[in-house]
Amino acid sequence: MTTTTQEYELSTAVRSFIIGGPKKLLIDGQWVEAAAGAVYATHDPATGGKLTDVARGTAEDVDRAVAAARRAFDEGPWGRLTPSERGRLVWRIGDRLLERAEDFAQLEALDNGKSAGVAQAVDVAWSADIFHYYAGWATKVEGRTIPVSVPWVPGAEWHAYTLREPVGVCAQIIPWNFPLLMAAFKVAPALATGNTVILKPAEQTPLTALLLGEIIQELDIPPGVFNIVTGFGEAGAALAAHDHVDKVAFTGSTEIGKKIVDAARGNLKKVSLELGGKSPNIVFADADLDAAVAGSANAWLFNHGQCCVAGTRLFVEDSIFDEFTQAVADFAAQAKLGPGLDPTAQVGPLIDQEQVDRVTGYLRQGLADGARALTGGGRHGDTGFYVQPTVLVDVKPKFSVVREEIFGPVVVAQPFSAGNGVIPQANDTDFGLAAGVWTRDISKAHRIARRLKAGTVWVNTYNAFDTALPFGGYKQSGWGRELGEGAIDLYTQVKAVNVQL
Repeated sequence: MTTTTQEYELSTAVRSFIIGGPKKLLIDGQWVEAAAGAVYATHDPATGGKLTDVARGTAEDVDRAVAAARRAFDEGPWGRLTPSERGRLVWRIGDRLLERAEDFAQLEALDNGKSAGVAQAVDVAWSADIFHYYAGWATKVEGRTIPVSVPWVPGAEWHAYTLREPVGVCAQIIPWNFPLLMAAFKVAPALATGNTVILKPAEQTPLTALLLGEIIQELDIPPGVFNIVTGFGEAGAALAAHDHVDKVAFTGSTEIGKKIVDAARGNLKKVSLELGGKSPNIVFADADLDAAVAGSANAWLFNHGQCCVAGTRLFVEDSIFDEFTQAVADFAAQAKLGPGLDPTAQVGPLIDQEQVDRVTGYLRQGLADGARALTGGGRHGDTGFYVQPTVLVDVKPKFSVVREEIFGPVVVAQPFSAGNGVIPQANDTDFGLAAGVWTRDISKAHRIARRLKAGTVWVNTYNAFDTALPFGGYKQSGWGRELGEGAIDLYTQVKAVNVQL
């Protein structure tokens, strides 16, 4: 493994954005300072150096943003727009993302550490696609007519129908691993269906959310429809508990997800959660092994392992276990570590020192428990927040590295016998977000996919997403489904109307 930390050229717009002074909150169509005047620094994970200062919003700022969103929903022109008008505005957000794709990608690389090339090709392009997809849904949110019988009113005639209406004011709390993409997951369907939004980005990675706010400001979206409150957990907690918020959507850890649920009880607001994972990736001896090696390595190396669907529990049929796991280790060992602005880097830094400490703590515990590292096993370098890609074998089901989400470039590999099957091992987890299956036997693949307790199952691939496919988890991986038609359900509610003629 090698690493690089040299300087890279930034676009004029990104450089200006970074050096243009402290970033403010977006409330009621205006960029404003936090009520208390406080700011905090955001840092480049590749170097640990400061990027810029950002307003630190608190409960008082949340109150201001919620009030603006409430007025925009209840009284403003947003609800009076036709679905076609609303859809065109949401479409234009997607267009503006594509027009400024390089700027968004560079900011994501600086703030998160991920590859700018991957961010432009995946995060930004997919975010634009999400806005375009849900722009089309704006004119397709429909009710139904229902033939009803009311037996205790004999002879009466009825006209009954349903309306699908927006939920209202939506608080959206997003994580630091895919800052722009997770914003798109939530903002696009919420706006397309007529809701208003308060977006709370992760404190570590607020910059692309703020740039998203800038491009939305350039469009004719009324004030208060889209608001941004940056800050720490206190702001997120205030949003989740706020009595004038109708829905909270959260992506992040299962631990924080449970706190969101507790906070939302006050007014029983709607809650959707996309939480953690410890996904099984299953390789049978009859698989295309070259494809499976690369796919299985990238299943946990993608985004430096900071990915909720990462295939971090690798199950390999015992007849090929040693050969296959060594091949995955060799693949990982050859990966080049470096900053996201280095186009040759394959694995970037973790988000911050806290995450480095978390991941290396798990590694130390796993090795102390008896695991063996085929490659990696600790921190990489002394500049930035890098951890070596690590393949652990000789693990047991009770080990913390097997049971708990590590959120770093670490995989645990375990053999299984074709005769005994793999399903009990694969499903032996509190999570159920995703899974992978590698085999040339298509009947076997379908049988295994049906028995896996996971919201997404990939066959002979991994991380193959599409905007039209629902995304979410079983068990403690969350509530609800984002993307596809499922997100329309998250941001609308059904009203029944029954008229006696």
